[in-house]
Amino acid sequence: MRATGYGRGMPQPVLDIVALRSLTAIADCGGFHRAANSLALSQSAVSQHVRRLEKTLGSRVVEREGRGTRFTPEGRLLVEQARRILAVHDEAVRVLLDTEGDTVTIGSTEHAADQFLPRLTAAVQEVRPGCRVRFRIDRSARLVEAVERGSVDVAVYVTEAAATEGTPVGGLPLTWHATPGWAPPPAPAPVPLVAIEDPCAIRRRAISTLAAHGVAATVVGDAGYLAGVLDVARTGVGVALLAAVGPAPDGLSPYDGLPSVTPIPMSALARPGADPETVAAAFEAVRNLLRPAG
Repeated sequence: MRATGYGRGMPQPVLDIVALRSLTAIADCGGFHRAANSLALSQSAVSQHVRRLEKTLGSRVVEREGRGTRFTPEGRLLVEQARRILAVHDEAVRVLLDTEGDTVTIGSTEHAADQFLPRLTAAVQEVRPGCRVRFRIDRSARLVEAVERGSVDVAVYVTEAAATEGTPVGGLPLTWHATPGWAPPPAPAPVPLVAIEDPCAIRRRAISTLAAHGVAATVVGDAGYLAGVLDVARTGVGVALLAAVGPAPDGLSPYDGLPSVTPIPMSALARPGADPETVAAAFEAVRNLLRPAG
């Protein structure tokens, strides 16, 4: 981001919490339209939030790319910082204002978060009508830590990416995705992969699956979060292994020219003392989503 000096008496820029929430929703959902739906806002409102952040920072953070979106390097950095800000903000609100009403905080990995969170929300509100639902999207190990601290009530995460196994809730189906018409270079050139940076269980699953079938591969692009992976994959430089629930991300489509990948086990975990009926409803919602068709 552009460095700017602020001397004594000069106003310090302020990042708007609502705008940051819209930005992370764009990253988690893969575009403005889906982000607007997940936040129950208009697409123009989400766009205004992004422009507000860009004005504050003096830098572009999101760019249109065909039918999809691409985060600039400044944007990817802002998404990372936004997650930290929102996590601290939401935990403070929960601690300070919990007496105002019933609140449940749900955590999810980025993988298929746009599918998990609406179903978990509906399940929780069915057994606790009128409760407020808050979200936290993070890496699996950090979600488990948040549940054990009590700042997240229920979390769904990749089992092998955390030290705590939790309750098995099914396997997350995985499919190769690339730009329409993409094809890998002819053998023996390695297949170019795009993945979340280590440690990442799905990255390891992609590499090990190809190796088991004698297919050479090399990571040509990685990012700290799923949004960056989607941005790189949309350039056409490589193929990404993504969750195969719900529609494909904007600008990408399933690619069936590589060995199929077995679903990766998922777990759910509830904080100590969580309401048993709420926990049961949330866990069953995840199982229903991951239950194989037929």
